[in-house]
Amino acid sequence: MKLTRNALTALKARYLLKDKHGRVTETPEEMFHRVARAIASAEKIYGERSADWEKRYYDVMSSLLFLPNTPTLINAGKELGQLAACFVLPVEDSMTSIFETLKNAALILQSGGGTGFSFSHLRPRSDIVKSTGGIASGPVSFMRIYNTATEVIKQGGARRGANMGILRVDHPDVLEFIRIKRRAEELSNFNISMAVTDDFMRALRKNSSYRLRNPRSGEVTGHVKAQAVFDEIVESAWETGDPGLVFIDRINRDNPTPHMGAIESTNPCGEQPLLPFEACILGSINLSRFVRTEGASALPRFRTSERIDWDRLDSTVRLAVRFLDDAIDANIYPIPQVEAMHRGNRKIGLGVMGWADLLIMLGMRYNSPDAFHMARTVMRFIRDCAREASSGLAKDRGVFPNYSGSVYDTPAYRIKGGMRNATTTTIAPTGSLSLIAGCSSGIEPLFAVAYRRRVLEQELFEIHPLFLDIAKKRGFYTTALMDRIAGKGSLRGIREVPRDVKRLFITAHDISPEDHIAMQAAFQEFTDNAVSKTVNLKHRASRDDVAKAFLLAYEQRCKGVTVFRYGSKPGTLLKLDEVD
Repeated sequence: MKLTRNALTALKARYLLKDKHGRVTETPEEMFHRVARAIASAEKIYGERSADWEKRYYDVMSSLLFLPNTPTLINAGKELGQLAACFVLPVEDSMTSIFETLKNAALILQSGGGTGFSFSHLRPRSDIVKSTGGIASGPVSFMRIYNTATEVIKQGGARRGANMGILRVDHPDVLEFIRIKRRAEELSNFNISMAVTDDFMRALRKNSSYRLRNPRSGEVTGHVKAQAVFDEIVESAWETGDPGLVFIDRINRDNPTPHMGAIESTNPCGEQPLLPFEACILGSINLSRFVRTEGASALPRFRTSERIDWDRLDSTVRLAVRFLDDAIDANIYPIPQVEAMHRGNRKIGLGVMGWADLLIMLGMRYNSPDAFHMARTVMRFIRDCAREASSGLAKDRGVFPNYSGSVYDTPAYRIKGGMRNATTTTIAPTGSLSLIAGCSSGIEPLFAVAYRRRVLEQELFEIHPLFLDIAKKRGFYTTALMDRIAGKGSLRGIREVPRDVKRLFITAHDISPEDHIAMQAAFQEFTDNAVSKTVNLKHRASRDDVAKAFLLAYEQRCKGVTVFRYGSKPGTLLKLDEVD
């Protein structure tokens, strides 16, 4: 198993078992054996030999073809045993519900999961509290309480708590919510997103007003210009990166189990819409491992899908789906309501990482028509394989328990044998997983060709291995040049680097917002859940750039969108000296 020095640093810091003195007591190989053994134990339920599947699961992980989400790597085979990364908990309009949910969130965060909440059911600020005759303090006040609780909870001994807070755009406290994170000290443990409705987007298009409703009474409390609210969203996102947008009506049109309720929130990074009390276990295929390199030059001459090992990708997707389905049975859930919902719908989310690497190896520029076409080709292939694998499991193990009444239980979905899992595909950000796998993260472009990354308290220096290889083969490598590139991030203005290399190693801030969204939309077309993708903007980007990105994401049928203007938020994990 070939792991980079930086991968080993991350594994020792967060993933490998430690004794009571904090000393590492496990090798990476032993970690993968621990995980494979724990997940394969579920095969006994279905009369299979767990040892056979343990070997297959170990092989696919240790070869870095596929990795499950971080809680699985950390907790599998341990007493805690909580394997899911994504949870959504309901927040109803009562003190009992608010603080019961907070207790449940604490258990989830402690176990290594991330939690999403919709605060849209809470009565607005200054509303009457009939039971006491008092005045309500509104959703944002309770978000502050959740944030403070999260601050003192260390996730599984390895991760800080992460939350998503969502509010509908027609809630009377919409402006307070939009503006809250303009103060740097507010809600530091939350990402926030606006649940944007189709009605709001129509009003915005017509430059008209829309209605605000009190969620307690259902009464209309007023009308506000959609453009005014949108301008406030844009201002906050330009200043801080928050809020993002979640296109909630579009998400619910794709809800596979509408008879079980409406989707109101997502996980902290936005890629996993979930019902209240629902969870999901994610995993990612490392696409950089599926490019045939026999006879390839430093820069490939041909751009063809024939260089992708489709047979190997097919078998890996099918094995990954089985792994994730087994993980549902092997999971030790922190609260019973989540166990009931997750076992009822059996949602899994298989995605990809190493996408930018694959394009480089194929000789495709990230923001080219060829790359967008390849995105659709690859993700359609993965989706179809994943659904076939889930259908195959359904024949052997039965459909998911809430199948009756789901969208699959209709003539429109002619999946022979039904489905074992209500969803099968999700595109996650894979920050830590891609570091372990030694590949680019998720479907993002390269953030930088060389850079310094902070992992916990350590700063790691990275040079993209494909660039390093080309630089040495073509004779322009020097230590001084690598240092210059690490400070700048981009290859723009670096004369020593040939033009064809510059064109291929394009970075996030050299890509237009339109092209970022085009890539997100290409993957979304063939993804059951949603796609984690950041629209990276240069520091000098305007508010109009943010507004255009938001509108384009809606037009291109994305399920949500997040923009980040470089330098607008402290604590950036990847450090560059200059991004203008």
